[in-house]
Amino acid sequence: MNGELKVDKRFMKMALKLGEKGKGKTSPNPMVGAVIVKNGRIIGRGYHKKAGQPHAEVNAFNSVKESAAGATLYVNLEPCCHFGKTPPCTDRIIEERIGRVVIGMEDPNGLVKGKGIAVLKKAGIEVTVPVMEEEARELNRFYLKHITAGIPFVTLKSAVTLDGKIATRTGQSRWITGEAAREYVHYLRSLHDGILAGVNTVIADDPELTARQKGKRKKRPVRIVLDSSGRTPLSATVLKGRDAGRTIIATTSNMDEELVKKYMARGTEVLIFSSQDGRVNLKELLQELGNRGLFSLFVEGGSEVTGSFLDQGLFDSLCLFLAPKILGGKQGLSFAGGREKDSLEESVLLELKEMKRFEDDVMLLYNRRKKG
Repeated sequence: MNGELKVDKRFMKMALKLGEKGKGKTSPNPMVGAVIVKNGRIIGRGYHKKAGQPHAEVNAFNSVKESAAGATLYVNLEPCCHFGKTPPCTDRIIEERIGRVVIGMEDPNGLVKGKGIAVLKKAGIEVTVPVMEEEARELNRFYLKHITAGIPFVTLKSAVTLDGKIATRTGQSRWITGEAAREYVHYLRSLHDGILAGVNTVIADDPELTARQKGKRKKRPVRIVLDSSGRTPLSATVLKGRDAGRTIIATTSNMDEELVKKYMARGTEVLIFSSQDGRVNLKELLQELGNRGLFSLFVEGGSEVTGSFLDQGLFDSLCLFLAPKILGGKQGLSFAGGREKDSLEESVLLELKEMKRFEDDVMLLYNRRKKG
């Protein structure tokens, strides 16, 4: 590794770390951190704190106490060059007479894609890109999925016993994991724009589907219930408390029109999709959620919902909370239902991304791995 690249990576790591501070707060914007270095000294740093507020570059410049002329700016994503809720960051970079900009990765957003880099180069600024692109992509995986595919990044989550069960044969499921693991689930919920569960889970557990973190302001992800025929009880907690967040029931034409009106009278939005094997067409649902600006979706479905997402390849990561318990038997509910497989070649392939321990429980986070 040459000397300049080594230095660039050191400061880019700092920019990535700063950007990470915006987790769960910047959507629909990406997480971005910026570091300004002059003569080997850090003279400014900043990150994008919340959607609608100043971008990372601007916050970094606002922290500088001396001239930034000739300095190097490190930023994990290509600076914007268009007017949105805030002015173009490229204008400020040029105005501050920055000498060099080191960028983690090009922004695939059509409003930016290479244009920000071109503007900087035209102004006579040296640009180095990409640097630590893999890490930059990982930080903004939700944003990148939506920008490139138009649908949310989907995380499937289940709490399971060592033999893969999410409930006993009688349906008992509370609680498989301990309190520490359950608290972390609320943190994971807070990182996503939407939380989805199937109607069977709503009937069995009556969940709130909210992100509740001790001592922190409650985030209000959109709550989505998959219910193809209208079995969600009108008394369900997820239909109550509008201050807890919007609720959407995703259904099919099999739902009675009068029942639709009753749900809507409670402030619940009802979206009707085509039927696929008697269930909501998941591809249509994800497309609609993407159109509505949801960049990420946390799926806490039961066996059949999880199985459907797995079978159709409509997921990006799988989060398993593994408890040191064994149910045994043949009738307990497996976390992944769906269609039966005849060979190992039909397996859903995963790659381990992260492990965390919560007392005796273990979280295993996997990324989907494409075959071949």
